Amino acid sequence: MLLENKNAVVYGAAGSIGRAVARAFAREGAQVFLAGRTLSSLQKVVEEMKSEGGTAEAAPVDALNQEAIEKHLNEVVQKAGRIDISFNAVWIRGDLQGTPLLDMPAEDFTVPVLTGIKTHFLTGTAAARHMVQQKSGVILTLSSSSSVLSGRDRRYHLTGGFSTACAAIEAFSRSLAGEIGPAGVRVVCMRPDAIPETWSGDVANVKAYMEDGTVLGRLPQLNEVANAACLMASDHASAMTGSIANLTCGSFME
Repeated sequence: MLLENKNAVVYGAAGSIGRAVARAFAREGAQVFLAGRTLSSLQKVVEEMKSEGGTAEAAPVDALNQEAIEKHLNEVVQKAGRIDISFNAVWIRGDLQGTPLLDMPAEDFTVPVLTGIKTHFLTGTAAARHMVQQKSGVILTLSSSSSVLSGRDRRYHLTGGFSTACAAIEAFSRSLAGEIGPAGVRVVCMRPDAIPETWSGDVANVKAYMEDGTVLGRLPQLNEVANAACLMASDHASAMTGSIANLTCGSFME
């Protein structure tokens, strides 16, 4: 198993991506600590993971509150001895897309930016302080293809502040990687394209448009993002840091 004897903290673990990654971490042998605002939702994920043979526990943590984050990490270290993996899948208000910038209230533009960069800064640096001391660890951040859309797609999607938030998270990830790399700590940002399994409503036209813009002719699946997170967090990716893991099925190529 890729993550045997590893301790992983997952923020936003009750959401679609957080839940998928947490379950994959457990399947690969990690002891997983789920964090989120609503304990009842987290407990459902814990029960799923335990039914699959995984090891997990949950705690209510506001990933925008520095004191709450640090308190929780200290408790994890006291219980497990160390933190090997930190993954942030906190929702950064992707629902505030679809309005032209000229018509968008300032708050709707800034909320994704401020939420995204604040939660990644707080969780990333809090984990890094522990990892730097132990001289090892992996911090996984989460962006999206919105950060690198073509001109055609920017006209079509009207991403508002969401694309700015994703670009900021990627820039932060590179900066953090540069600072803590000498201590043996890695930072990798996951950049999937839109994931249809997380959508609701009648989105057939949007899905067809987006799939037509990918090399593989399809969009990524949750299990593919989760499997990639396991690989990035494992020692098999030990030479990767300051990297953006391109999980877009080829909607963006670099």
